[in-house]
Amino acid sequence: MGFTKLQLHPNLLKSIQRMGFTVPTPIQEKCIPEIIAGKDVVGHSLTGSGKTAAFGLPILQGVTHGKGVQALILTPTRELCDQDATTLREFGKFMFVHTTAVFGGVGLQPQMNELRTADIVVGTPGRILDHLERRTIDLRNVRFLVLDEADKMFEMGFIEDVEKIISQVPKQRQTLLFSATMSSDVYALITKHLHAPVVIKEQIYVDKSLLRQVYYGIRQDEKFSVLVHLLKHKTPGLAIVFCATRREVDIVTKNLKMQGIHVMAVHGGLSQNKRLHAVDSLKKENIQVLVATDVAARGLDIHNISHIYNYDVPKTSGEYVHRIGRTARAGNKGEAVTLLVERDHDNFRNVLMDHTLQIQKEETPVFQRIRFIRNILEYRDRGRGSFRPRFGPQTRRR
Repeated sequence: MGFTKLQLHPNLLKSIQRMGFTVPTPIQEKCIPEIIAGKDVVGHSLTGSGKTAAFGLPILQGVTHGKGVQALILTPTRELCDQDATTLREFGKFMFVHTTAVFGGVGLQPQMNELRTADIVVGTPGRILDHLERRTIDLRNVRFLVLDEADKMFEMGFIEDVEKIISQVPKQRQTLLFSATMSSDVYALITKHLHAPVVIKEQIYVDKSLLRQVYYGIRQDEKFSVLVHLLKHKTPGLAIVFCATRREVDIVTKNLKMQGIHVMAVHGGLSQNKRLHAVDSLKKENIQVLVATDVAARGLDIHNISHIYNYDVPKTSGEYVHRIGRTARAGNKGEAVTLLVERDHDNFRNVLMDHTLQIQKEETPVFQRIRFIRNILEYRDRGRGSFRPRFGPQTRRR
């Protein structure tokens, strides 16, 4: 089925064609007609399935410019908020609808100005509450409420904020909820706020024909050296390296820079401008590698990512699937590599509980040993890809 059979406005079809899309994804094909028909919808799908268009296209068709905020889309992370808003602007290019993104880490005043004429608002719960308290956003005309990645909302502790926001939205509305996993908390949210929803479950699986999954059983003191070897010799495209903590992200990033690898970090401790700059740099291929916490596993849509590296093993199979879902997209091949050390064996067993995953052990390649420095206090850029570390009192140069 093509997009022309989904009862979409000609101006939306014009944007879809301009963006190079010809066939809707399964979640789009199933959701769009139900949303256009006015039904509440629950979409069970992973990021990367095309869900933003699944709810975004019918919302763009259903709002009219100049009648206040008619659609509110809540997202758990700033990155997903920015990406959803960008996608809606691209699809709505010829619909004359104003979409704005509202998230923390940036100034309030520009958002206040944007909200005066916004028809669709994509926002994170905390910043939406800020605007509600300041009375700089009016939700009385909202007809579409979207809870994007509801499971992540619970995981990040936002659900009380979400409930407060929902209480400010008219009860006569259409509610759309999308979630990668369906926990008891998510089911309770559906029961409380959605009316006779149509439940659409996309088949959630890893395409084994496109995505190769391997792991290396190595020692802790070998991990960074193996990573550098793989990035330099086995990674033809872009890569995302996932670490467990913000501190580890920063340390790995600095060490990779010292090895001449063009890399940036993204995690919740950085300013929003730095996070967006890092993601944009990878999209434009100004850097080769993004080192990230799991905040980057949700909502990132970047082409040409050939490899995902689990520098630290995630705690659950769900998070593993989200991470590796950043590669092998749009029919392209990809590889997911896990660097398994002794302390991560418990997490890895949790991942392997999902029997649909086929992760093969790979022979550790011959690699050059590289010193990994944990107590770097600062470093200087001495030209593109060349960094000079400053060492603390307990570290000597060799």
